[in-house]
Amino acid sequence: MSDSMLTTIDNPYDPFTQFEEWYAYDTSMGYNSCGYLARIAATSPDLTDYENEKEIDRAIDEIIELNIYGIYKRVTNESKDST
Repeated sequence: MSDSMLTTIDNPYDPFTQFEEWYAYDTSMGYNSCGYLARIAATSPDLTDYENEKEIDRAIDEIIELNIYGIYKRVTNESKDST
């Protein structure tokens, strides 16, 4: 399974393993990537987890497509089952 997150090209931290540091850097630079993603993604408690994940992926794609300053990128984290 692959998870993905929105980040910026200059953030030196891994949002999967160093989220607190990543978030502190992101907000100190004024990006507020989590808030931006939340404004674009039309998630809802009425949707399934799968539907919400797909919507977040769609919103990340939209942000990257409209990335006029060239600062946003997608990072992925591959998690594998141990079975």
